[in-house]
Amino acid sequence: MQSHEVLREVLANTSAKQIAADLDLSLSLIYKWAEPQNPETGTSGTNPLERVDQLYQSTKDPRILQWLCHRAGGFFIKNPRTQTERPDHLIPATNRIVQEFADLLAVIATAAADSHINATEAKAIRKRWQELKTETETFVVCCEEGNFAPLKAVAAAEPTKPGQA
Repeated sequence: MQSHEVLREVLANTSAKQIAADLDLSLSLIYKWAEPQNPETGTSGTNPLERVDQLYQSTKDPRILQWLCHRAGGFFIKNPRTQTERPDHLIPATNRIVQEFADLLAVIATAAADSHINATEAKAIRKRWQELKTETETFVVCCEEGNFAPLKAVAAAEPTKPGQA
């Protein structure tokens, strides 16, 4: 779906007049955002969705998307690439999720040991939580698609830890 199509659907259920007032912009600009971009002139008033995409494409920094998702009450998780492969790395992937969860619990236990969690500890907990969500989402998408190549790629890239063969 194109960005202008998303905005057109949003405007079908939301007052363009209210958006214009909230953003202190003209009503015509809000409607212009819902029009396809003219390929010859490049005009239609590049809409805010396109601008965010341009910013992301320029930087390739997922923190931009993560921030936006966080503002909407969610979390950005990149989908794994699709390749067809059998589930030969299912058990190691399951073990990684369990290990990520154990690591999160260890961070929480360490932080809560003094019955107080400071800003640095909260940041560490958030970081481990985001890693767990990302690992688990990758696993779930692979399960849904029957495609475990992304899990195999992660397993191949991980360094061997002491005690592992």
